Amino acid sequence: MTFEEMGNMQGKTLMLLPGTCCDWQSNFGSVVDDLAQKYCLICVNYDGFDSTGSIFPDVITVTEKIEKYIKDNYGGRLDGALGSSLGGTFVGQLIQRENVHVDHGIFGSSDLDQSGIVSAKLQSMLVTPLLTGVTKSEKKKQKTKKMMMDAFEMSEEVADSFIAAFSKFDVKSIKNEYYTDLLTHLKDGIDVKGTTAHFIYANKMGEKYKKRYLKYFKNPDIREFDMQHEQWLFGEKKFAVPVLKAIDEFMEIDR
Repeated sequence: MTFEEMGNMQGKTLMLLPGTCCDWQSNFGSVVDDLAQKYCLICVNYDGFDSTGSIFPDVITVTEKIEKYIKDNYGGRLDGALGSSLGGTFVGQLIQRENVHVDHGIFGSSDLDQSGIVSAKLQSMLVTPLLTGVTKSEKKKQKTKKMMMDAFEMSEEVADSFIAAFSKFDVKSIKNEYYTDLLTHLKDGIDVKGTTAHFIYANKMGEKYKKRYLKYFKNPDIREFDMQHEQWLFGEKKFAVPVLKAIDEFMEIDR
């Protein structure tokens, strides 16, 4: 597991937690320079999604490692943590467990899906081959790339970078990440003094996700954007600019 610090070292601390089958470079690559101008960034690559040759164990074990890093290096407190998609699970756990303190927990289009063991096993058995099989033939690769470009208005270059990420990580890590995410539950009505939960709600995902945000957190700050899941991270400024502005507002700084 690796932590890389960069950006404005005098600025507020903002931890970046990537989503499913991603390292921070592929997940946040299109916006990291913009964020680095304002924030002291702590960019995380989980076990199994770094360069150490490790395997992703489970969400709670990785959460404990993140908590230890925050305690050892930042006195147990961060100004903010931004989780993209599955990364929101880690943000939620950091808030819920209260072993460290995060002033602003920012959830990037996270689905916050939860299930029991049987359902989680079935889902991971179905989804893992889909994520890892897209590069097994040129036909599958081109079909997936076209789907991503059409659905998310991605450039060909960005689509290629995401597809490449699917093939560079161990299948066991991807399966463990997906499976244990479903088993890592949040309580209803989480309310931690001094912490605000902020949500980047991509309304094209569907209303059920907004209902989950309201279920798991008391009085969350939900900002609605007319976009697909995490579309602001795919290189289009028309999506990225308003979300970056919202992040500054969440973090209580002026642009």
